[in-house]
Amino acid sequence: MALYSVNNYSVESLLSSIKSGEIAIPEMQRPFVWDSSKVRDLMDSLYKGFPIGYIIVWQNPDVKLKNGKIALGKKVLIDGQQRITAMAAAIVGKEVLDDHYKWKRINIAFNPIEETFEVANSANQKSSKWISNISTVFDPAFDSFGFVMKYCSDNGIPEQMSKVNDIINKLRAVQNNNLGVITLDSNLNIDAVTEIFIRINSKGVVLSQADFAMSKISSNEVFDGNITRKVIDYFCHLLESPADLKDIQANDAEFALLPEFQAIKWAAGKVSPIYKTSYIDILRVAFTYQFKRGKLSDLVSLLSGRDFESREYKSEIAEDSFTQLHEAVMQTVNQTNYERYLMIVRSAGIVRKSLIRSQNVLNFGYALYLALKTRKIDSNKIEYIVRRWLALSILTGRYSGSSESSFDYDIKRFFAYKDPMEYLRATEAGELSDAFWSVNLVQRLDTSVASSPYFNMFLIAQVKSHDKGFLSSQIDVETMLENRGDIHHLFPKKYLTQNGLAKTQYNQIANYVFIQQEINIKIKDSAPCDYMKTVFNQCQTKSPVYGGIVDEEILRENMKQSCVPDGFENMNIHDYDKFLEQRRILMAEKIHHYYNTL
Repeated sequence: MALYSVNNYSVESLLSSIKSGEIAIPEMQRPFVWDSSKVRDLMDSLYKGFPIGYIIVWQNPDVKLKNGKIALGKKVLIDGQQRITAMAAAIVGKEVLDDHYKWKRINIAFNPIEETFEVANSANQKSSKWISNISTVFDPAFDSFGFVMKYCSDNGIPEQMSKVNDIINKLRAVQNNNLGVITLDSNLNIDAVTEIFIRINSKGVVLSQADFAMSKISSNEVFDGNITRKVIDYFCHLLESPADLKDIQANDAEFALLPEFQAIKWAAGKVSPIYKTSYIDILRVAFTYQFKRGKLSDLVSLLSGRDFESREYKSEIAEDSFTQLHEAVMQTVNQTNYERYLMIVRSAGIVRKSLIRSQNVLNFGYALYLALKTRKIDSNKIEYIVRRWLALSILTGRYSGSSESSFDYDIKRFFAYKDPMEYLRATEAGELSDAFWSVNLVQRLDTSVASSPYFNMFLIAQVKSHDKGFLSSQIDVETMLENRGDIHHLFPKKYLTQNGLAKTQYNQIANYVFIQQEINIKIKDSAPCDYMKTVFNQCQTKSPVYGGIVDEEILRENMKQSCVPDGFENMNIHDYDKFLEQRRILMAEKIHHYYNTL
């Protein structure tokens, strides 16, 4: 079986096939990211006969209709959208959508005398030597003979009419240039399509399975896939750029009148949420909770109408899949659902995006929240399960590797148990045993990686406990996380380097603590036995030097909150290794206590 076929299309016929719908461009409603100079360069390459790369389309499978007839599958463009859009803008004069969802024209000017292209500007628009917009030359009603006569007259070169005429004909012939179109077979699965795409694409661009799924969604207008696609795109865009709300309303007035748009407008008022979703995140959450599957390749198959048992493609399966996906997406972008999930996330102590290394931890947590809600589970129980699952996922690195397989496995197990609490308990027993807390976690805290999920979990535990920063009387860790508090080395870095310790030794996360910047600056490179002596002394004199604590009982409690071991105030370089061992145990115990309080 041939994996793909290669055919040549003229620029004109390719644009015609797209206009007629024979080839669907799923990305056409997404922003055009090329700047105008790249459009100019593309036209220059076409004019000179240079190759501009292959266009890649994927043949949709033929679908069996309810009446038994077969509907031929469309071809979906999966690579070449920017080039196609650029040609449509320059040759046909089609408006393009910029990254603020504003429609604009890209006018390319041409100088027949010098045979050069430029982006239209005030200078060449006024010059008689330039054609201000080449799309006029490609208009079927363009009078080539009349234009050449006037052009040569205006520029005082009547003797060059023949030459200018040849150049104009050469420019018009651009639309007859052939482009290579690679059509991938409909029987190929996503993995094969991805591999072929990477091998063919000279830029080494990698398309995710979510990209293929989104292409499949937006190219289907029969089941309103294009509406679903806009919901996802606009929602994510508004989270990132709230100011573009008015632009979207003005430039997509038809969609702005739909209830779907009214349901996502709230996102424009959401300032820097912890959980800022991309189209991949929304798609993954919606698909996982609604279809109880984790592999997006399955979504592509379902949207194509695949019957996994008969291996046929049926229109009723495609229609049902699009309907279910749309409903799932609307539930995912629903303000109440989104904000209630964020409340659960914050209630677990996760108050800053940087505390979560894997976005998929939050993605599965949201899918789990929505899935449990559809099962009519009590809201208090949902919060309990989701909080614990978030913490468990971070501690075990559950979604840092093959996340799709883990999504698939976990969502199916949560639905397999009559009581979802049973799956949580079973997972905890297997992965968070006593040995994990007393041995494994302590060992994992033996690292110099500052972004370690275990140090982040320690900070999350501090937030949950409303702990104050080290040596702070009033400022808590949560405030420091949100307002650029300092990570301080309890044994100062310079002190350790002066004593010959390497980076991997002095940057141990068991040597880290959050502290106010001004206290950190004052401590400088003093040994613990020196600066802590001053701290304890200020509790007697009531004259603060390092921080505002002037009561020894409060100081001891503050040290306990930061898991600073007893006797730290007497430690020097010879105690460093012992200090690290003691603090790792204390940090692990604090994280364990945190988990038990969720």
